[in-house]
Amino acid sequence: MHSTDIKKFDIIDYNGAVEMMSALQMQRIKEEIPDTLLILEHPEIVTVGPRARSDGIHPPDDYATQAVDRGGGLTWHGPGQLVVYPILHWNQDDETSVAAIIHKLEQWVIESLATLDIHGYRDDRMQGVWVDEKKICSIGLSFLRWVSRHGFTINYDTPLGRVENLAGCGLAEATTTSLNRLGYSLSRQDIQQALLSTYNKCLNR
Repeated sequence: MHSTDIKKFDIIDYNGAVEMMSALQMQRIKEEIPDTLLILEHPEIVTVGPRARSDGIHPPDDYATQAVDRGGGLTWHGPGQLVVYPILHWNQDDETSVAAIIHKLEQWVIESLATLDIHGYRDDRMQGVWVDEKKICSIGLSFLRWVSRHGFTINYDTPLGRVENLAGCGLAEATTTSLNRLGYSLSRQDIQQALLSTYNKCLNR
């Protein structure tokens, strides 16, 4: 079984995190480090993926933005959102496609939420994890030699209206929200501990 180095941070500027994960990805490819998880939060920023750029989708003018190379469209980052960047070498028997890897990460989030008595599920409208008809987890990865960077977010207590006012690709405004808005009062520590408690079971690492 692979070992994993888990690195927990408080708040890291988005560009600083990109530099960190890019360097770690190259180190993982060269097998200089083990699989690594980065767990952190960002100051508010909306990342704009290739799909959003090609479709001409933009956030409102009062949002700072950053173009990114991971899959997906618009993704809000900011206070009250846990961000997980898995710098993993995906080489297990059930990790033979990007779709399979996304499915595995979704299942990890779903099982983590279940430990908190929250029913998370998939929805045909878009990849990620949904609760009570709202999207609370977004996933977008980039790969090089089957080592990933970027990752997923879980909105647990975001500022009122900030993520709700952002229309993602193919989704209307107010489709994405946070667990707090749905009546689930949780801290970052609650979400973080739930993820770590199910990591071995769900990712076999």
